[in-house]
Amino acid sequence: MKIGVISDTHGCRDTWQHVMKKFFFDVDMILHAGDILYHGPRNVIPAEYQPKELAEDMNACHVPIIAVRGNCDAEVDDMVLDFPVLQEYQHLHMNDVQILMNHGHHLDDEAKVTAAKQAGANLVITGHTHVAKLTKTENILLLNPGSPGMTKRADQRSTIAIIENRTVTIYDIHSGEAILTEMIVQD
Repeated sequence: MKIGVISDTHGCRDTWQHVMKKFFFDVDMILHAGDILYHGPRNVIPAEYQPKELAEDMNACHVPIIAVRGNCDAEVDDMVLDFPVLQEYQHLHMNDVQILMNHGHHLDDEAKVTAAKQAGANLVITGHTHVAKLTKTENILLLNPGSPGMTKRADQRSTIAIIENRTVTIYDIHSGEAILTEMIVQD
């Protein structure tokens, strides 16, 4: 199974279309770690901000999207999207990988590891920071795919992640370069 992982799209439709064409065209599922349509009050409105059109594209997506609520997501987003977005957590079982997903704005790394242990997860996916991260703590892999359209990385790289064959890889969406790769720990 090949899974696309994205977070913090913040209404950036052109970026979504680019990611779909270049990275997610053959995925079996997309996991979205929140902040889907609204740009957020602390962010500058991006030039490509088209939340209505992004919602239409996501609704027409050829693969299932599973999402969690980000701090910028609201009830209205749930009304315009055809998939639920207001859950704080998603717990998914994909083959032998147990995934726990949350936006992460209330969790530091220690809380993520604690939540993963309680849920029996070996992969925790969060977003919020707009900075890609891939680290192992106590045999639990912590993944933040970053943001494809509103990065806050020092090097300004826009990022997403792909999970395939028990491996997580974070990609720069413009160069296609694999920035970070890590294996998911086997239970």
